Amino acid sequence: MQGAAADTEKHMKKALNHSSGHEKFLRAVRRKKIAVWTIRCGILAVLLILWELCARFEIIDPFVTSSPSRVAATLCELYEGGNLFYHIGITLMETVAGFFAAVIAGYGIAVVLWLNDGARKVFEPYIVVLNALPKIALGPLIIIWMGTGYTAIIFMTVIVSVIVCIMNTLTGFLQVDGTMLTLMRALGANKAQILAKLVIPASLPQLMNTLKVAVGLAWIGSIMGEYIVSRAGLGYLIVYGGQVFKLDLVMTATIILCTLAGGMYALVALAERILTR
Repeated sequence: MQGAAADTEKHMKKALNHSSGHEKFLRAVRRKKIAVWTIRCGILAVLLILWELCARFEIIDPFVTSSPSRVAATLCELYEGGNLFYHIGITLMETVAGFFAAVIAGYGIAVVLWLNDGARKVFEPYIVVLNALPKIALGPLIIIWMGTGYTAIIFMTVIVSVIVCIMNTLTGFLQVDGTMLTLMRALGANKAQILAKLVIPASLPQLMNTLKVAVGLAWIGSIMGEYIVSRAGLGYLIVYGGQVFKLDLVMTATIILCTLAGGMYALVALAERILTR
């Protein structure tokens, strides 16, 4: 009995040591995260202060480079005029619609190509060529095909993003462990079962990386579309500001774009943490 009690006490001490060690590890991880965010915010604050000081003391030309105070004033003007959220909403709608359309279409095409080796070998060179094609060159054709409305801008967003979505997703499918594929075939699984039970779950990290890339491409596509044909949106503000030399407006729209793109990327990163848990 005494030996059993001693063993129990030893196990309890080990458990306590492990739990305290684990708690120390978690505290260290939290401290590291806080330090990283503090440094990030500090760098941003220093850059903004330097930008403002250089503009105030005319080390740089504030007419050309604007300044944080002038950007803030322009934001207030847009808000008071009722234009701020209108233009943000237009660009956000076009970007999100194009993003989801490109991801869904790209994933579906990648699935079809994985299921059919012959089709993949036939169409792979065409996909590579389309990816290398400068999409801006299609601008006049897109206007003729789609008109001058939101559809043309969303279409531009899709064609900028979809090829990369296809290639990255297909690469993730093809990099699945060959031993596991052989095992499932030996167990009698067909291609659809292998896809659903092995390939899709195993390629989830690659899918999340594809989404992160597609976020940036979707914003590029929507702004390119607004450069070509738009009557509203952040791209329209940039073009209009450049034409009338309102560079404060150009810089303000650019900063809003950076903020929105960062927020959309953060949402994808959050989805990645939830799905891969």
